[in-house]
Amino acid sequence: MRFRRSPRRTARIDVTNLIDVVFVTLIFFMLATTFAREGKLQVTLPEAVAQAPEQRPERIELLVSASGIYAVAGRTLVDDRVQTIVAALRDASGGDSDRPLVITADGKTPHELVVRAMDAAGRGGFSRLSITTREPAGTAPAAAPEAQ
Repeated sequence: MRFRRSPRRTARIDVTNLIDVVFVTLIFFMLATTFAREGKLQVTLPEAVAQAPEQRPERIELLVSASGIYAVAGRTLVDDRVQTIVAALRDASGGDSDRPLVITADGKTPHELVVRAMDAAGRGGFSRLSITTREPAGTAPAAAPEAQ
């Protein structure tokens, strides 16, 4: 007796469902990912172990005490409102917001007060902002580069 052989089928894997799952997962991660938001101010943080840059007379210094008292260019401000800080910065800079601004805060100053100072600098149009630090105890200062 002769049996008829059925044609041999090749094994195939259907990847349609796999592709659907990959695309849905990709869309989920694209929507769920938080993207870095660029702020108006570019903050230049100095290294704590490096020697402080040379003092330049054209920079403006904004001091923030631990008790919340602000001083711009050596003058104490009457209150801690952002509008007062902006007005004092414009006064000290003579309207030139391209001058570098240095924020110096006490080590025990609440973060909110420093952020308020940075917000005032941004509203005043200052884009060259740096925050001062001090050297940690027990580290030797870096050698100063020689002027040529």
